[in-house]
Amino acid sequence: MDIEFKHVGKSFGAFKALTDINLSVSKGEKIVICGPSGSGKSTLIRLVNQLEDFDEGEIIVFGTPLSQKTKSKFRGEVGMVFQQFNLFPHLTVLENITLAPIQVKNLSREAAEQKARELLALVHIEDQAQKYPGFLSGGQQQRVAIARALAMEPKIMLFDEPTSALDPEMISEVLDVMSDLAKSGMTMLCVTHEMGFAKMFADSVVFMEKGQIIERNTPAEFFSQPKTERAKEFLSKLKH
Repeated sequence: MDIEFKHVGKSFGAFKALTDINLSVSKGEKIVICGPSGSGKSTLIRLVNQLEDFDEGEIIVFGTPLSQKTKSKFRGEVGMVFQQFNLFPHLTVLENITLAPIQVKNLSREAAEQKARELLALVHIEDQAQKYPGFLSGGQQQRVAIARALAMEPKIMLFDEPTSALDPEMISEVLDVMSDLAKSGMTMLCVTHEMGFAKMFADSVVFMEKGQIIERNTPAEFFSQPKTERAKEFLSKLKH
């Protein structure tokens, strides 16, 4: 098991963001997390990357319980792609991708650049290596962000609404890259409203509401026969 949530709770002041979360993610499993805004989806995956601390319960990653002591331990093994790209604007595409492998993994610049160019080819923008992020489209920037996360050779990839900041015509190019990753056997947790992607590539769909997991099922079952009224309502609105 790559990730286990056991009775996890998280509050921001008086606001209860997550309540009694229980979720297991097997090695190589692809899980899409969906639900209305404010349901705790992004908070859930940020706990895995230790960008937020949880208040209750236990999270186990690769058999080790997360704590303050493990913050540096899993940084390279859990990659994350954000909604807003989070690229360094003053660095070229190549420099953005090589920065962490050189500083954290102590790779030589030559080795890091070779790896970066291979990853840029993987995400189909090898010709953009020397450009600065500001000269790229949103879709290209997000693909650089995916390549940057992959440069640390993570075992788990987290995606926090990676297409929500993109124009509609750019969404497919990012989803295509994610689809290729899904086929590679990497463990993936993806918060997204792209239900077409969920139907094709998720092993299971997790539906959240008000900080709780309301439903978990295969894509075929979730989209054709949701168990809860709240999931039915959510899906009916997506179809309009």
